[in-house]
Amino acid sequence: MGGVRIVTDSAADLPSGVAAESDIEIVPLSVRFGSESYLSGVELSADEFWAKLKATQQAPSTAAPSAGDFQKTYERLAGDGATGIVSVHLSSKLSATYQSAEVASKEVGDIPVEVVDSLAVSGGTGLMALHAAKRAAAGAGAAEIATELVELRSRVHLYGVIDTLEYLRRGGRIGGAAALLGTMLKVKPVVSLEDGVVEPVDRVRTRSKGLEHLIGLVRQQADRIEKLVVVSGDAPDTDQFVSMLDGTVPVTRDDVWPFGPIVGAHAGPGVIGVCFITSA
Repeated sequence: MGGVRIVTDSAADLPSGVAAESDIEIVPLSVRFGSESYLSGVELSADEFWAKLKATQQAPSTAAPSAGDFQKTYERLAGDGATGIVSVHLSSKLSATYQSAEVASKEVGDIPVEVVDSLAVSGGTGLMALHAAKRAAAGAGAAEIATELVELRSRVHLYGVIDTLEYLRRGGRIGGAAALLGTMLKVKPVVSLEDGVVEPVDRVRTRSKGLEHLIGLVRQQADRIEKLVVVSGDAPDTDQFVSMLDGTVPVTRDDVWPFGPIVGAHAGPGVIGVCFITSA
């Protein structure tokens, strides 16, 4: 299959149907529970992950794909007739995935491989991959798409409400949100991803206040939002949150993506968030 092909990773949380429709290739990270390791989205779905997390006391850990994993994917796509590859991945400040892809790109000599650090994660990276796929389908070249993605990064926004900072703390991905640790109050942190790291936005006493805060953040930029997805980590109030968004931005059931095993391992159960791109 000719043309420029788009590659991302399983931490982009792209639903498999959405990825297939846009011809996006997904290279999986792995998640480990004790001595058992699973390829995210391949050997362990989002639903299976959340069920496993609830049933075990073990804290899961995650690992980036190897450079060899990426090289195999790139070479297979080149063999299938790709004229170029754009590979967009979760923040290099949170994972070694981008570095693995970068190393692999140097080993593919036949076609150009452009590797982009999304400085995002989950739906943020996923929306960037979808943008890249749309541009590739329109005939844009790999270098042109990569340049656009770098420009797009500053317009990608991620906000979430998490039930506990414990998983971020354990995994070492807590970033500036560490400032919220140690509080004796029972709070629900509202966090964002800024320049590739987790930062605190606010702390509220109840989950409903946290969800209202997310709605407020969306409302502030509603007239500039080009595309928005809701991401849910097995949160029981997902449908309620989607209905709260009604009238602010259009959201259908297809715009609700599950937080998969990789983000889920660090955010913990019950996390709910919004990822959106604003206009230039």
